[in-house]
Amino acid sequence: MKHVLLVTGIVGLILACNNETEKPADAAATTPTAATPTDLPYTASYSSEWDTNVSDADVKTVLTSYKDWADGNMDGLMAAIADSIWVDRWDGHSANYAKADLQKMWALSRDSLSSVQIEMEAWHKMRSVKQKDSIIVVWYKQIDTYKDGKIDSARWHDINMVKGGKLVWYSQYRRQLK
Repeated sequence: MKHVLLVTGIVGLILACNNETEKPADAAATTPTAATPTDLPYTASYSSEWDTNVSDADVKTVLTSYKDWADGNMDGLMAAIADSIWVDRWDGHSANYAKADLQKMWALSRDSLSSVQIEMEAWHKMRSVKQKDSIIVVWYKQIDTYKDGKIDSARWHDINMVKGGKLVWYSQYRRQLK
């Protein structure tokens, strides 16, 4: 029911924003000006200039890696990973892993589960203009069923960086569902 209300609200907002109404002749004079880069209180340390010039192949690599995790296809998942990958986990742990070490760690985790269901809610492709890094950001709900019957569900927000067709950085954020 919450999803229906959310979708209805978003559609209503879009429709309201698309209604063209006549503006008074002096509307431009009373409309506040948008902030310019010199008005912003911060300067981005990495990038504030982005475009969506990310290949569909990179998006497919990222989304397929999630499907492989859900299906328990560790070989398929590891095919998407570079020889080393920086991982920023939701629990605060952050490290650069060799592919073989990550495979061992993830295989243990996945082997504890009897099933994984992923409901991919959205993704967005972004490329930093200066650095030319391809980033695919995803939002999804995941329901894990452990072999002992315990069920764990959470909403996730992940950032995936792809270079040369392989994942080189993966950062995850988690909100537990009750």
